[in-house]
Amino acid sequence: MAESTMEARGERFLRQRQVLFLFVFLGGSLAGSESRRYSVVEETERGFLIANIANDLGLGEGELAVRGAQVVSKGNKQHFQLNHQTGDLHLREKLDREELCGPTEPCILHFQILLQNPLQFITNELHVIDVNDHSPVFFENEMQLKLLENTPPGTMIPLGNAEDLDVGRNSLQNYTITPNSHFHVLTRSRRDGRKYPQLVLDKSLDREEQPEFILTLTALDGGSPHRSGIAKIHILVLDINDNAPEFTQTLYEVQILENSPLNSVVVTVSATDLDTGNFGTVSYAFFHASEEIRKTFQLNPITGDIQLVKYLNFEEMNTYELDIEAKDGGGLSGKTTVIVQVVDVNDNPPELTLSSITSPIPENSPETVVAVFSVSDLDSGENGRIMCSIEDSLPFILKPSVENFYTLLTNTPLDRETKSEYNITITVTDLGTPRLKTQHNITVTVSDVNDNAPAFSQTTYTLRVRENNSPALHIGSVSATDRDSGANAQVTYSLLPPADPQLPLASLVSINADNGQLFALRSLDYEALQAFEFGVRAADRGSPALSSQARVRVLVLDDNDNAPFVLYPPQNGSAPCTELVSRAAEAGYLVTKVVAVDGDSGQNAWLSYQLLKATEPGLFGVWAHNGEVRTARLLSERDAVKHRLVVLVKDNGEPPRSASVTLHVLLVDGFSQPYLPLPEVAAAEARADPLTVYLVVALASVSSLFLFSVLVFVAVRLCRRSRAASAGRCSGPEGHFPGHLVDVSGAGTLSQSYQYEEKC
Repeated sequence: MAESTMEARGERFLRQRQVLFLFVFLGGSLAGSESRRYSVVEETERGFLIANIANDLGLGEGELAVRGAQVVSKGNKQHFQLNHQTGDLHLREKLDREELCGPTEPCILHFQILLQNPLQFITNELHVIDVNDHSPVFFENEMQLKLLENTPPGTMIPLGNAEDLDVGRNSLQNYTITPNSHFHVLTRSRRDGRKYPQLVLDKSLDREEQPEFILTLTALDGGSPHRSGIAKIHILVLDINDNAPEFTQTLYEVQILENSPLNSVVVTVSATDLDTGNFGTVSYAFFHASEEIRKTFQLNPITGDIQLVKYLNFEEMNTYELDIEAKDGGGLSGKTTVIVQVVDVNDNPPELTLSSITSPIPENSPETVVAVFSVSDLDSGENGRIMCSIEDSLPFILKPSVENFYTLLTNTPLDRETKSEYNITITVTDLGTPRLKTQHNITVTVSDVNDNAPAFSQTTYTLRVRENNSPALHIGSVSATDRDSGANAQVTYSLLPPADPQLPLASLVSINADNGQLFALRSLDYEALQAFEFGVRAADRGSPALSSQARVRVLVLDDNDNAPFVLYPPQNGSAPCTELVSRAAEAGYLVTKVVAVDGDSGQNAWLSYQLLKATEPGLFGVWAHNGEVRTARLLSERDAVKHRLVVLVKDNGEPPRSASVTLHVLLVDGFSQPYLPLPEVAAAEARADPLTVYLVVALASVSSLFLFSVLVFVAVRLCRRSRAASAGRCSGPEGHFPGHLVDVSGAGTLSQSYQYEEKC
């Protein structure tokens, strides 16, 4: 007992070392290839270290996490777990080779390592190594055979086979029976590789000598240690029935669509027996059929019709091998084999597995990976071929990658202001008949980039504000909008430095940085500043910030804040200037003219004149539109010598402002008519040179002093004294003003030339 235990331990250690050497050999031989292959023994515990992916790919520690490494397997079941920090690839669960691959050998699991930033696929394979964990199992634990006693030696009798789920050397290898003198067993192989036993008769039978045999059939696999399964064979020796049933075909091969309805007849087998009576009556039955075959097919024992009793699935099993036995009433039988090939139909829609998606995507980005996905179809042939598509109107394209992987990329830079969200429908269609398709929707949002400068609603703004405004008065607003979003669309306003450095813009206006409202900081004076212009800037809060500019022109509106100012006669407090009028003057004679200006503009500077007071009403009149003072009638001796006139000058503002002036008029006798110019003469002289006219009038006046009476002499003396005091300001303009009112705004100059005449 101790020796056998030691031998078992030695063999186990030897096997473990062989497996370890196999791992090292496989890993070393595939490390440098483009498609890496790893191996693991089935039933290995969860968490087993398969390999270090980072070392195999030549990546540094933590680089897998930076590049967003993923392990992508076919289907939704994940067998692996990747540590992004260490790069170790572990088993997520125990692997059952028989469940994963069935009889297929070698058992290869394909998986990909998906790296992003940049995008890269690494194809890998995991070889699942079989262990001998299944024993051969017979479908029937007891078999009964009936042999005629005249069966010749060398006859081969097929027996029911055993099944072993393992593969390779661990699968079923041979059959043996208990030693006896009449029979031995041979191990045969079918076309699919499965082994079945045949019983060979070595010695003639004699029913009278031995009517029956009970043998033990053993099925052995090639594992270490060996596993086995047994079945009992009960052989009955029959009297002679010399004709066994014979099938018309030794092999039936049929094809059936996988979507065939239930109870449809797959094939009809037929056998004949040359005997008569009970020995010629044939019945049909499955010969050692598996449970799967019995659940799928039904055999009519009389007609030989094989009917479908379970729906077929090409993807699960595409070939069935049925052994049919025809037995007569005497116990003799014949056998045939039916091969049923399942024909694939397009009954599986394509599947799409999304591996990664990037959203949102910054606008204006060049070609960008949006999503990575794989497609698959369980069908075969044309039914399993797949094509992918998206809508042509979208700015995206699909590019095939390794195997069945596709990459969804942007075709052109995206503009968030044009469209901020895309609903992308990926359509996966197979090429079967009829074509089946699967659709998957992806929503991709576009994030904003500061690519739009604020835009003013107007390039130039004109604002009007009345002078004498209150400080901090809201005079208007500028407005700009930005098509971006978030901070990129938040607009702030500011004043630009004025083009004229003499303009004190900082003390004139201010702007609200948040809403663009403009305020006058101090009271404006139209007479000092009629208009000014400055620039405003609107800048967003993006990085880098974008901005635009607009011009603002502020017009100061005049207010009637200036009263008329009388230029003539002068109002400087000196001795009044007396106007001389000859008693011989006719009605309408121009006595003098009141000249005034107004610092305002427009209608605020339109002046009108009226006679407010007079010593003798009705003797003099004032023209309202030009301020001319004229005689209203002929003078007489009864009229007083001295007259005092008060003239009111009023503007047209609202409310109106006014000023008054006092005129002194002295009536004299003896002025000759030539020296008393009439309005028509005055108008003609106004067009002459003013200096010449002044000299002529002065010379005529001096000459007249010596010709008239003492009274006239006294008057002349008084006139000279007045002229010396006013330094020649005794002259006055005369002329004609157009319109009812006269505009004497601004600089205080007159709109026409006037003739000044000195009266003494």
